[in-house]
Amino acid sequence: MENELTKSDIKKIEEEIEYRKLVVRKEAIEAVKEARAHGDLSENFEYHAAKKDKNQNESRIRYLERMVRTATIVDDSSKDDEVGINNTVELYFEEDDETDVFRLVTAIRGDIMHNLISIDSPLGKSILGKKEGDRVYVESETGEGYYVVIKKLTNTNDDSHDRIQSF
Repeated sequence: MENELTKSDIKKIEEEIEYRKLVVRKEAIEAVKEARAHGDLSENFEYHAAKKDKNQNESRIRYLERMVRTATIVDDSSKDDEVGINNTVELYFEEDDETDVFRLVTAIRGDIMHNLISIDSPLGKSILGKKEGDRVYVESETGEGYYVVIKKLTNTNDDSHDRIQSF
């Protein structure tokens, strides 16, 4: 399992790990202790739910630590006139005669519902490194495709509001 992450991605993941270890773990252990005090564990729903929550937190911590350990660090800097990671692009979709704005991010932060397009997606791969005004063919995984025009490119290196996806 190898993820391409920026230094900022690593920092956010490490912050989540620390929060889960120092805050969530403590709360989960307390919830298990409290539920255990209610008596018969075989029929104690609160106990089983608390144990499940505690185990899910520990699993998430292990997942994030493995992600950081196996990550490949990618540079999120790009030339001012080229589409790169953390850049915002306004794209014109010729087939639909529509314009939309997207931000190009690493796969871990990709979230189409918030217009965060992964560099590993067909659209992300197609526009990465291109310039404002370029007409780009985007080939989907099914082999079909469409054209987009990069209408506007904005360097947006502040990713403090982006979130890391939970898997």
